[in-house]
Amino acid sequence: MEVRYRQARLADVPAMAAIIADFAEKQLMLPRPTSELYENIRDFIVAEAEPGGVCGCTALHIDTERIAEVKALAVAAAAHGHGIGRGLVEAAMAAARDLGLERVFCLTYQVDFFAKLGFTRVDRARLPDKVWGECVRCHRFLDCDEVAMWRPVNPPSTS
Repeated sequence: MEVRYRQARLADVPAMAAIIADFAEKQLMLPRPTSELYENIRDFIVAEAEPGGVCGCTALHIDTERIAEVKALAVAAAAHGHGIGRGLVEAAMAAARDLGLERVFCLTYQVDFFAKLGFTRVDRARLPDKVWGECVRCHRFLDCDEVAMWRPVNPPSTS
């Protein structure tokens, strides 16, 4: 399967919405209304397979001048096991590097997946802009069970 990663386009939203809805129905991620996908289309990166079209997506949503969130990461069931999720996260990390960000975080139920990509757990209190800017409006705010994780954009050199 040949996969290309690119900025999302408005025409990609129906496919993105279907992939995200499948994950949300399985309670693997929070649901995202289609209107939110259109409103934030500039944040999204898609994975496009040949043949087959859009098979995954994620967003890099900037919170402050130093930190952004990887969110709405989802890969179509038929495309699982091909490294597409990893590819989407790495494409988001490259975009974060290009923007000059210091750190990328996520709120996730997929702790093992993100840990394999170098993310570490962090106390949600370290993300006040996210918690008080967006999370407070979520229907699960008082009973949130997502795990906060983050990763430096440019990890320290080992030399």
